[in-house]
Amino acid sequence: MAVSDLFKLSFLVSALFSNSNLQTEKDGAGGGLGVFPPTCSRIECPSYDVVQSGDGFEIRRYNSSMWVSTQPIDDISFVDSGRIGFLQLFDYIQGKNDNNQKIEMTAPVLTEVKASDGPFCTSSFVVSFYVPKQNQATAPSAKGLRLQKWGLTYVAVRQFSGFIKDDDVGQQAAALYASIAGTVWLDAIEKSHKKDASTEYIVAQYNSPFEFRNRVNEIWLTFDLEDGLAI
Repeated sequence: MAVSDLFKLSFLVSALFSNSNLQTEKDGAGGGLGVFPPTCSRIECPSYDVVQSGDGFEIRRYNSSMWVSTQPIDDISFVDSGRIGFLQLFDYIQGKNDNNQKIEMTAPVLTEVKASDGPFCTSSFVVSFYVPKQNQATAPSAKGLRLQKWGLTYVAVRQFSGFIKDDDVGQQAAALYASIAGTVWLDAIEKSHKKDASTEYIVAQYNSPFEFRNRVNEIWLTFDLEDGLAI
């Protein structure tokens, strides 16, 4: 990789997973839904149907899809672990995989979070990349990474803007929980998470770090849907 390319990559990673105080017009705002991430008009994103739009949340149904994921990264910082994971996935799409195959960039970049029990304890983070449809059936494996096949998946979603900081993720996840309190969706989420407590919530990041306006991030709570519950 040329020196100029290394510089660009270093800047991209630092900006994407940064604790910068730089703000957009509505940095930190949350709960707005129905915002189509501008990134998805340029690169491929996974398809979904909207099941319900509520007050501060949206319920989506994602089709089956393939993701490539890092091994769990133990760290006290969402930002730092995201930087580590993104570099591994960037190498993967640049051809550092068992097929030496380059793969197109997609969105969003997901970070699954299993939070710690205390403020100074390490949490566990898994960073994932959505495999483009043309590569889904033949996605190459790679050392240190794993392929995950998602079946039909339901997700409760909250959107927020700006460059994500460590303090944002827990606050936005708590706000999503609050917005679905008392609904059938929260019951479904809690039942699903009792079966698999490995992931408490997921952070989805859509934008290039060079975009300073109209940034779209999301908190996801995945769950199984029981018969007769869908609207």
